[in-house]
Amino acid sequence: MLRFGTDGVRGHAFTELTPEYVTALGRAAGAVLGGGRWIIGRDSRESGEVFEQALAAGLATAGASVESAGVAPTPAIAHLGSSLGVPTAVVTASHNPYTDNGVKLFAPGGRKLAADIEARIEAALAAALGDARSPAGSTQPANVGAEVLLDDRAAPRNRALLDDYVRHVVSLFPAGGLAGLRLALDCANGAMSEVAPLVARTLGAEVQVINAAPTGRNINDHCGATSPAGLAAAVVAGDCHMGLAFDGDGDRVIAVDHLGNVVDGDRLIALAALQLRDAGELTHDTVVVTVMTNLGFRHAMADAGIGLVETAVGDRYVLEALEAGDFALGGEQSGHIVYRHLATTGDGLLAGLRLAEYVHDHHRSLADLAGDVMTSYPQVLVNVRVAERHPHVADELAAEIAAAERSLGGEGRVLVRASGTEPLVRVMVEAATAELASATADRLAAVARTRFG
Repeated sequence: MLRFGTDGVRGHAFTELTPEYVTALGRAAGAVLGGGRWIIGRDSRESGEVFEQALAAGLATAGASVESAGVAPTPAIAHLGSSLGVPTAVVTASHNPYTDNGVKLFAPGGRKLAADIEARIEAALAAALGDARSPAGSTQPANVGAEVLLDDRAAPRNRALLDDYVRHVVSLFPAGGLAGLRLALDCANGAMSEVAPLVARTLGAEVQVINAAPTGRNINDHCGATSPAGLAAAVVAGDCHMGLAFDGDGDRVIAVDHLGNVVDGDRLIALAALQLRDAGELTHDTVVVTVMTNLGFRHAMADAGIGLVETAVGDRYVLEALEAGDFALGGEQSGHIVYRHLATTGDGLLAGLRLAEYVHDHHRSLADLAGDVMTSYPQVLVNVRVAERHPHVADELAAEIAAAERSLGGEGRVLVRASGTEPLVRVMVEAATAELASATADRLAAVARTRFG
């Protein structure tokens, strides 16, 4: 049985993740989070409609009235959950290829599920999968005394749900706040393909759009946040001030400056922290990041008098720390950025447009702003496939890790951790030079391969 990772369940469509499984997951989620009104959506991959129907069928058996927003970004569905106070779900595999799919669940209020709620849903899911008499054995939606609004008759209502998110994002910026800005958008042929250009143009930007024609199979295909080379070329060719690349479900963003240089999540978070601090909105002058955040970011925030809270990798841990400390900003190097007082989860469009606003208002290029905000240490990441997961690998390799850190002479950092979803050991090294980082990472990887491979 697929289990919850750091962001829902995910697997290869129709082999690891099946309609039967998703129906059972819907039944379990409805039992734990309650029936009543549910809002669901999906990204643009070709398997999305089948899994959306399966999810709705399972929710219906728990007494839910299911409404679909259709193809919609994950942050849009989370926003609807927040504004309406209802549980929501998104059928998506985020930045993965079209051959994968998954389900992200949000509790009422648009919040990621707490660990104990996930555990209860997994227990109910196991029971549903083991019950041969349940609708979990069917791939067809099972309306059990509940309304399931998924067909063409619901299209106007579905559109209204998405329009609510568009109005919300627009309302967070001054009218015409991006006027005069030439902005390129790479929508990854995903869920932001319609929404992002609409919002940016409404705010006055001159927008050039690429990869906004989903076919069901081209989502994240050499485009978007995980592959921004095409956006870089478009920015330069179109003489744009900057560009934004989203992932397939729209909860991540990576930027490109006018010279075609990629600006990663660390620099985006650093700029966001300064933006909020200058506006007096950086609660407790603290930002939440993960253990993967670059050492250069840490130095930059220390120099700016901004504190850090560090979490494990995964946006759920960032969100938990934001809530616990009443902090305003957190995120990951991958471009998952959370403005806690404006959204309940990572929102690539919100984060990207906040960056565009910062560039626009400062009358400076993103290249200058990103170059000034921090100096990145060369970072090397090596993945070592092992025979089985080793959740305490850092303890098992403590002596070797300590030796590696000493070899960096105080100008670097070593992180060895187990993957949360695969039998992999991830070795990350930052050092003063790329050569030293690479050599150190290779040595540690060789030890892990010999010990556990």
